Amino acid sequence: MPMSPPLSYKIAVLVFLENASGEHLLLLRAKPPNLGVWSPIGGKLETAIGESPFECAVRETREETGFEISTSDLHLFAMIAEKAYEGSSHWLMFLFRCRKPIATLPADMHEGRFGFFSRAAIDQLPIPETDRTALWPTYDRYRDRFVAMRADCAPGKPVVVDIEEITPS
Repeated sequence: MPMSPPLSYKIAVLVFLENASGEHLLLLRAKPPNLGVWSPIGGKLETAIGESPFECAVRETREETGFEISTSDLHLFAMIAEKAYEGSSHWLMFLFRCRKPIATLPADMHEGRFGFFSRAAIDQLPIPETDRTALWPTYDRYRDRFVAMRADCAPGKPVVVDIEEITPS
């Protein structure tokens, strides 16, 4: 039986932004990964320059929305290691909640278009399966704390999420 080639490992951030009404800013992705589904903004760390997850979250927020934040506006509420996401790569994701509300809906861009949604409305949207089964439930339970998780996302199997650590409340 031939061995499959090893999968690449990508490190990225997601930033959960809200407006003053508590609605979440999501991006309808215009390119892979997550083409055609809604997700929080984010992107890959620039590892060649030693960028930290916090620095990446600030940069991605500015690049994707034009919204200026600082690292002190961010709360790291989760870290999730996704094995074999879409069968194409492994991901180490840092999830941030921005404490500073975003005032306006950003303009459409090459990555996709934006919308504000209540938390209840998000459950009715087309979103990535790992967001539905792991990321949004994690946000709901731990957004003011910290949790470390791993998820087996191998294609053809249900996503299995294991919690590795939770900070006390």
